Amino acid sequence: MAGDWLADSRTEAAADRILDAADDLFTRREAATVGMNDVAKAAGCSRATLYRYFENRDALYTAYVHREAQRVFRDLLDHPTTSADPAHRIVDVVLAALRRVRESPALSSWFAPAQRPIGGEMAQRSEVVKGLAEAYLASLGVDDVERRARWLVRIMISLLLFPGRDDADERTMLEEFVLPVVLGDRASR
Repeated sequence: MAGDWLADSRTEAAADRILDAADDLFTRREAATVGMNDVAKAAGCSRATLYRYFENRDALYTAYVHREAQRVFRDLLDHPTTSADPAHRIVDVVLAALRRVRESPALSSWFAPAQRPIGGEMAQRSEVVKGLAEAYLASLGVDDVERRARWLVRIMISLLLFPGRDDADERTMLEEFVLPVVLGDRASR
C-alpha cells in the first residue's frame, strides 16, 4: 500500500495556516493575551482541529517562536555584515536582530511591557533559538558556544525588554559588556 504521499505536506500547510493566523493575532494584540480559542477562530478551524496540530498553547507558541526565529536568522544571513572582524559582526547581527523584532508588530508583542513578556521565556528555553545562536557563534570561531550563546540570547532578551536609549547606546553596551564575554580574549575592543 503506497499510502498518502501528500499527508506530510498537507499537515505542514495546515500547521502553517494556523501559525499565520496566530501571527495576525500577535500583530493586533499582545502575544500573552492570545488563547487557543482566538487562534482557532482566526484560522477558521475548530478547536479540535487546532489541538490535532498543537496539543496546547505552549506547543503553539513554541512552534511559532521556532518558525519566526528561523525566519529572522535567514533574513540576517541574507544581509551579511561586510566586516571580517568577529566583534563587528556580532554587534551588527545582534543590532539587526533587535531591530527586526522591534519593527515587527507580531514579534514585538512578545516583549510587550503591559502583559507578562512571554517572549523572554520562550526564547530562553527554545532549542531552535539556542541552536541558531550557537551555530552563528561557532561560524565565527568562538569557543564554548553553548555557554556564550546562552549569554548572548539573555542579553538580547534584556535589550528587547529594556532597550537602550538608541542604537548607538545599545552598540556601546554590546561592545563594552557583551563582546568581552562572548569573544573572551579575542574581543578587539
